[in-house]
Amino acid sequence: MKRDEVLSLLERYKPTDEQDAASRQAIAEFVSTDPDFFDRTNFRGHITGSAWVVDLDTESVLLTHHKKLNKWLQLGGHIENDATILEAALREALEESGLTNIRPYSNEIFDLSVHEIPARKDEPAHLHFDIRFAFIAEGEKTFSLSTESHELKWMRIEEIEASAFDAALVQMRVKWGVRGVERCLGKG
Repeated sequence: MKRDEVLSLLERYKPTDEQDAASRQAIAEFVSTDPDFFDRTNFRGHITGSAWVVDLDTESVLLTHHKKLNKWLQLGGHIENDATILEAALREALEESGLTNIRPYSNEIFDLSVHEIPARKDEPAHLHFDIRFAFIAEGEKTFSLSTESHELKWMRIEEIEASAFDAALVQMRVKWGVRGVERCLGKG
């Protein structure tokens, strides 16, 4: 995926609040100024792709209790080879869940986040410029645990509360429910 394609994707994204707009601006500036914006060995930071995977009735989301970060998160990870960010988010969702029938809800961005990943082993602390897409899991909801997770579970979206979850998950819950899915994806 080329720089102008990423910038075009970001330009089409409609932020829902000031923090969302700041994340879009930070990611656009990073992509515009760093030639290695996809390279996971770039410890200034790099683009990642995440998947907000909901079930067919759109009331539950599949979350992972991430081993390295030791907290509940959406599925997702690094960009590999020549994949688009959407393709990378889908690949990560399939690999981390074992689900076989996941499709994009939209080809447009659902959410954005810029967050620090703590130092560990031979990697210094660095930023993830995370671009998130919404997906629908069709058919069977049975998943399998990957080596990257302590646990996976379908959680009712309405149960994601600020006291128990990362602020980014709460932000996505708000976007999905309170603000309306169509508005979040620029359709309403």
